[in-house]
Parts: sequence; C-alpha cells; structure tokens
Amino acid sequence: MPDATALKQAVSALIARFGERAETGEAVRAAHANTLTWIAAQAPDVVVWPLTTDEVVAVVDIASRHRVPIIPFGAGTSLEGHVNAPRGGISLDLSRMTRILRVSPEDFDCTVEAGVTRPALNAHLRDAGLFFPVDPGAGEATLGGMAATRASGTNAMRLGTMRDNVLSLTAVMASGAVITTGGRARKSAAGLDLTRLLIGSEGTLGIITELTLKLSPIPARVLAAACPFATLSGACRATIGAHMSGLTLQRMELLSADMIRAVNTHAKLALPEVPHLFVEAAGGEAATQEQIEEFREIALANGALSFAWAAEEDQRRALWRARHDAFWAVRAQWPGKSVLVSDVAVPLSALAACVSETVEDFAAEGVIAPVVGHVGDGNFHMIPVFDADDAVEVGRVRALLDRLVVRALAVGGTCTGEHGVGQGKAAYLSVELGAPAVEVMRAIKGALDPKGLLNPGKMLS
Repeated sequence: MPDATALKQAVSALIARFGERAETGEAVRAAHANTLTWIAAQAPDVVVWPLTTDEVVAVVDIASRHRVPIIPFGAGTSLEGHVNAPRGGISLDLSRMTRILRVSPEDFDCTVEAGVTRPALNAHLRDAGLFFPVDPGAGEATLGGMAATRASGTNAMRLGTMRDNVLSLTAVMASGAVITTGGRARKSAAGLDLTRLLIGSEGTLGIITELTLKLSPIPARVLAAACPFATLSGACRATIGAHMSGLTLQRMELLSADMIRAVNTHAKLALPEVPHLFVEAAGGEAATQEQIEEFREIALANGALSFAWAAEEDQRRALWRARHDAFWAVRAQWPGKSVLVSDVAVPLSALAACVSETVEDFAAEGVIAPVVGHVGDGNFHMIPVFDADDAVEVGRVRALLDRLVVRALAVGGTCTGEHGVGQGKAAYLSVELGAPAVEVMRAIKGALDPKGLLNPGKMLS
C-alpha cells in the first residue's frame, strides 16, 4: 500500500492538475472496482480521466514521484479482476479518449485512441464498407481494454483476435516514456515484437493510449442460423467436422440446453430447449451459399435436429444479441443467485470430450452451469449458478472450476482462452506455463516497471 502521506500528496497533485477530472467520491471509486471473480471489489483512492497521451504521462509522473499504483481502466467489462485496486492508488479511466484519429480505406487500417469502442468505430467505418471484426460481446468494451486483455470473441474463428488485428500501439511506460511499437506495414522483422508484448499484458507493462488496427471489408452476404442438436457432443463433433472440411465459417457458438432456456426467456425467443450451434457464414453470394449447404450436411450427420437460416439483418442481430446477453440471461433466469463465468480453451480434437466431461462433472455435484462457447476455436465458458452465502456450495464450485482447468491443461489447453489472468486466474499461470516461463515474465515486468506501480497484484502476483 502507498504511504498515507505520499498518497495524500499524489491525490492533491492530481486534483490540482486535472480539476473535476480527478474524483475521490466513494460511489465513483466503487464503480471502478468491479469483478466477477471470487475476489471482492477493491476500490482505488482516486479516479482520473485523461484526454490525451500527454495527460497520461502527467499521471504516470505523479504516481512515480509518490510511489502510488496506477490501474488502467477502460469500461470495466473484464471478468477476472483486472480493474481491482488491491493496493489502492489511481484508477486511470481512459474512456474519454475517444478520437478516431485516422482511417485509410485503401490500406484497410485505422488509428484510434484507447477509449474508442468497437460499435463506435464500426458506425464511423460503415460508409467506407469496412468494419473492425473483434467482437467480445460486451459492446461497451474499449479497444484499449480489449488489446490489454488480448480479447477475442465470436468472430475469432475466421477473423482472428486482438493479437491478430492490432498493427501497432502507442503506450506510456512506467518511466513516463511514450513508445510506438511499430508502423502500418502488414509485416516487419525490425526488432523485438513490442506490440505483442503489450497485447495481453493487462496494464502491467505499459498503458495503451492509441492503437493502429487492421480492418476487414463488410461482406456482401451474411447468413446466420440457430441449429439445434440432440446432444452437446454432437454439436462439438459438427464443429470439428466443419474444420476438417476446410469451411471458413465466420462464427460458430455453442449453447447448452439450459443456456437456451435462459436465452429464450431473456430475449423472448422460442428456440427448442436443446443444445444449439449458432453459426454464421459470410462472403460473396455464391461462396456463402456453398458454405451453408456444406455445413448443413455436416450438422445433420452429427445429430442436428433441424436447420433454418436467417438472412435478414434484424433476424441475425436478434440471434447474436441473444448470444451476447447469455451472462445476463443466466442471472435473470436464477434471480437471487450468484453467477460466475470462467473459460478455458482446448485443441479442437479434445473439445467434445472436454465439454461432455465438464458438464457431467457439474451435474454430478448438483451445480447448475450453462455452457456457452466460441467452439470454432475450442474456447468454451461455464457459468455456474450458486449461493455465495453457502460456504459448502462455494467450495463445491471452486473445486469444479479447478477440475475444469486441470482437464483443459491435461489435453494441451489453456486456463483462459480470452478472459485473461488478472487476479482470478493468477494461481494457474505457473501450472500452465511452468515456473521458468513465469520467471521470465517477472524479469520483463521488473525491467519495465521497477517500482511495481502498473496494475500491481495482477497476473504475476
């Protein structure tokens, strides 16, 4: 924790520098410390809203001088405690840095400030026939936060994750230095890959203030379908079959029967209450139709009960909105209960077995846990429903989630496909990667942030 006198001096300096854009009110601080982990919310001591990279440098200088932690904040949509302030300090809220600085349609790229959201960018790009494809589901998520957590989402199967779609970054380092990690070329062999070093670093190595992003053309035709299956394993096998056939579907999402039940209630749909794949194909007219027909045959061969496509945009939007609202649908379906979401990712060959074994494990313990996942790339989420005041039930869910990670790692998977490490998954990092690899990470952290002020208590804690 920072020294009380030093903290008071830092807060005074921030208020003097930023005026009304530095706040210490309890409600504001509490709103900047949300978490969906087992860890309670831990509020910062002050919240600051910078408007430029130079103002971020000013905050870093004040924090360094008084040895006060800085916790970068985008929209607070992360799931593993990334924005908690376990040692107090400054919540650096970048959500007002919302300028779209440049768009180059002929190069399929753009440069934006860290507080721009994906919907805002895509609304700006629409008339150019372009869009930014990474879609984590949380519409209010900022692009800076998405890069910091190495977000992916429903389009990752075909169009990649943040790792694949960021060309370069501007970041403020713990020293106060401003670096740009690359240019706009689609490939470079110049030096270490600082862009990829910062993507997924969760604000522990530097503060991302600008991003240069790859853009994709808006496809000529998009078709979506909600495809019901007799079993979860059949839906998983259809996913594997699609890959083995070389299909380039844009999205492929798995929802369990209890997840469909919650989605039907929340989104006022009438889907059969059995496991589903939500699938989307996009591209040219002929190619899209060909993808549809080929996947239809694969799905039916693996136990699909029916196959109906939605070609109209409002139908597709309703389908994907229902998918993106899955977490809130679960909360609404079981009011008064606590809900937690945890993800793993496994090689596709292990997907069906891993999902089935996990569902059976939760059922045997009597814990409701709807499944939803980006199964096109082997990533799935469990959403256990439980009574947070019942210590026995909490312990049971903890053990189930531990076994989920062990199961994923045993087949060459990962403890987190897209949520990141934060506080919630920190204990698994050395289990997955080994102590020597984590020590290399600690060495990098120590070199770039010797005072340990950037988002402390996360990932490498």
